[in-house]
Amino acid sequence: MNSEFEKMINGELYNSIDPDLVNKRLKVRDLAMRFNALSPFDLDKKRELMKQIFINSKNIDTAYFEPNIRVEYGENITFGKDFYMNFDCMLLDVAPIEIGDSVMFGPRVIVATPMHPLLAEERIIQQYPNGYYNIEYAKKIVIGNNVWVASNVTICGGVTIGDNAIIASGAVVTKDVPPNVLVGGVPAKVIRELNKSDRMNVWEVYSNEKGWI
Repeated sequence: MNSEFEKMINGELYNSIDPDLVNKRLKVRDLAMRFNALSPFDLDKKRELMKQIFINSKNIDTAYFEPNIRVEYGENITFGKDFYMNFDCMLLDVAPIEIGDSVMFGPRVIVATPMHPLLAEERIIQQYPNGYYNIEYAKKIVIGNNVWVASNVTICGGVTIGDNAIIASGAVVTKDVPPNVLVGGVPAKVIRELNKSDRMNVWEVYSNEKGWI
């Protein structure tokens, strides 16, 4: 029989107050609190704590997290190279959260995989002879490469966001997002495709300003 953790990862119904799961959450909350309390100059200590929080991500050395960070388990999150997360973000990794290369999060982004039964009698905590049960499930979230998630965005469980997409401030993403588009609103919808007219010639302007070319 699968453990509650295995059920959780597989998107099956599971008991969220299973003692092993509660212990995992408490340990990572302690690590996150220690990270959030560090001076911004304590980069080595921050990186060491990041390695303990995001134990299954291989790109810690190119990632940067502003405080405060909030995660559910940490071990169910992976991110690519050059990941940046701004202030006060929350990653609820009950199911896996997969983040690609060169992704940027603005302040107060929420990535939430947990799901709950719709009927109250199935959603509330129940007591049985062998303990308490709070049944829920979760859906995986995938964020592609080069995605910019602006401030105060909520990304809901089961969503996949395509490469190069931009999620506008305040959006609530409930459905998959195609690559190379700007989406916004509640619920988020495609506003338009990104195209050559959006080009700002950033590197040409900056290189000229610096005298590189």
